[in-house]
Amino acid sequence: MTIELLLDRSATLAQTVHVRSHELVTDTSKAEGGDDTGPSPHDLYDAALGACKALTVIWYARKKGIPVDDIQTRVERDDADERKGIYRLTTTLKLHGALSDAQLKELEAVARKCPVHKLMTTVTTEITTRMERLP
Repeated sequence: MTIELLLDRSATLAQTVHVRSHELVTDTSKAEGGDDTGPSPHDLYDAALGACKALTVIWYARKKGIPVDDIQTRVERDDADERKGIYRLTTTLKLHGALSDAQLKELEAVARKCPVHKLMTTVTTEITTRMERLP
């Protein structure tokens, strides 16, 4: 899969992100020199974790017939020690439905196994960066 980003020429730093047929803007805050026209790359990283956990829990609950009627997810970032190599994310998933304590624990275990959680915590990511001139 390829994701493309193009400079938004009407903004200071903003990039328009193209993913399949979807489009969104990423930027930095005004304090960081951007125009705050969209979430920052860190915001998107954090949101990817929250979205993955919510989607995984909903998918699993439906597959297993666990009565989840609604889910609200919150991701809190503590980046105070990021430069020391520690980036802390706390996710809270609030579920509505006639859930037993056992089902709630089961869904919590499932949320911990979402693919993005695994990617962030157990996979070595290799990144190659190339620079090319535009014609």
